[in-house]
Amino acid sequence: MSETNFQIEQKVVYPSQGVGVVKEIFTKNFKGVDIPYYKIYIESSDMIVMIPVDKAEGLGIRPIVSAEEAQKALDLLSDDFEPITSDWKLRYQMNLDLLKKGTISDIAAIVRCLYNRSKIKELPILERKLYDNAKKLLEDEVSIAMDKPLKEVESTIHTKLEPPGAAIKVKKIIEDEDDEDDSLMDDVNSDSKSSRSRDNSDDDDSDDQDEAGDMSNDDYDDGADDEEF
Repeated sequence: MSETNFQIEQKVVYPSQGVGVVKEIFTKNFKGVDIPYYKIYIESSDMIVMIPVDKAEGLGIRPIVSAEEAQKALDLLSDDFEPITSDWKLRYQMNLDLLKKGTISDIAAIVRCLYNRSKIKELPILERKLYDNAKKLLEDEVSIAMDKPLKEVESTIHTKLEPPGAAIKVKKIIEDEDDEDDSLMDDVNSDSKSSRSRDNSDDDDSDDQDEAGDMSNDDYDDGADDEEF
């Protein structure tokens, strides 16, 4: 039987889902083998997930950080950072990989990157969703770690991201030859116009697809590795 690292009623971070509470540790029998599971309640989505104990670490599930670590993450929001690509698909994948790692500094880096990018150009739908979830995760964990009201933490994060009178902290934007940094609907409209300008054959119409479609199934939910009830 796998060793359990968390206790019942312990608060944990599940990077792809949110901050949760371990409500139960139990076993399920599979082909004659008793497999231990965590039952975790995710308050932000009012959802219960059941995670095999031996998969928890691989999914990035971890304890809430200390107050000192939480403060370092907040301070990271105000730091300068390396140039970011204007290719939203590449930027999305890079930040998605950071979210899956799930450290509080990684989460803060996602929030900082996408907030500053949004000041330059509106984020595509997937990136906006990733930003909102990373920011909510950061707010919830910092609030618990530092024992501060959520509203106070939200205000602190905003001030860290945009101090009064401060300039955007992006050093430089790396311009790619193929800049795909548009909303998903812009991509769809652009593809449709391009398709109509070609031959109006049925084959051309059937090939007119959203370039970002492949990304929509690669969201930040690792739900395939857990059971949701």
